[in-house]
Amino acid sequence: MSTTMKALVYEGPRIMEMRNVPIPVPEADEVLIRVEQAGICGSELSGYLGHNSLRKPPLIMGHEFSGTVEASGSSAKRFGNGDRVTVNPLLSCGSCSFCIRGNGHLCPSRKLLGAGKPGAFAEWIVVPERNVYRLEDHVSFEEGAMAEPFAVAVHITELLRLAPDDRLLIAGAGPIGMLVLQAARQYGVTDIAVLDINPERLNIIRDLGGVAAESYEALPEEWTKTGFDAAVDAVGLGVTRRQCINSVRAGGKVVFSGLHEADSALPVNTAVRNEVTMTGAFAYSSADFERALQWIGKGKMNMLPWTVKYPLEQGAECFEKLLNAPGKIAKILLTLK
Repeated sequence: MSTTMKALVYEGPRIMEMRNVPIPVPEADEVLIRVEQAGICGSELSGYLGHNSLRKPPLIMGHEFSGTVEASGSSAKRFGNGDRVTVNPLLSCGSCSFCIRGNGHLCPSRKLLGAGKPGAFAEWIVVPERNVYRLEDHVSFEEGAMAEPFAVAVHITELLRLAPDDRLLIAGAGPIGMLVLQAARQYGVTDIAVLDINPERLNIIRDLGGVAAESYEALPEEWTKTGFDAAVDAVGLGVTRRQCINSVRAGGKVVFSGLHEADSALPVNTAVRNEVTMTGAFAYSSADFERALQWIGKGKMNMLPWTVKYPLEQGAECFEKLLNAPGKIAKILLTLK
């Protein structure tokens, strides 16, 4: 077996090159995974542009992925070679107060595969065994690679504590917005509106059964007149954050998950007078990840009709495509075959 592997390496703003790098060797509590499918995340697009302080070149990105177990460390006994798996890429210490309470995603020393550690845009990756999950036989590698972004959506809907008769507004028809729509359906929510300026992404929302519009004023009047029970900002711009606050009824709930802008001026007096609950949503807990994987196994998530695959060697082109003209695409998966 060769000691080197192919990897797509981020080397600076808008610079990604294929390189030969050493194959990682698992520590005692780690497993070596041969990557099958790896998705491109929106946060990686900002990293590619040089706008993300967590992603410093040279770096192998990639934290949404699936693959097969190739080897295990001396104390890693849960998986056998050839097992089909996906991975929770958030690595936490496991012993701080946040981790003990099940909130490892808030661990002060957390790291993310593909940011603080080498990621999955490579033929192989090593990960702690405790972060690895076996895929059910009927779950494809493509679906397994989407467990991570779906876990983000599950966490958002958990924070909203949705009821079946709630009316939900989502700002942003990107992958997270699409997945929040599908996660909200699992709570019985049927009235879901999504705002975006990309008409092709809005067509995907319509395919998913949501109400899509390029502006708030274009939504049904009976919805905008009374306001929404809950809203999610999946963009992270000042304009979308303000739109969410102004769109919910008195006593409504807003979750902010988009990270596009670090700071925004918000209508705080409106939130005060209307007793609007505003909450940030970062990543997901282990329980959220496991729930996402369970729902995928039950067929509760479907992004495959709007997913395209390219070989890893075309990764740089795919980043440019997503930034410039993605078309009617929800997700790009880089393949290692």
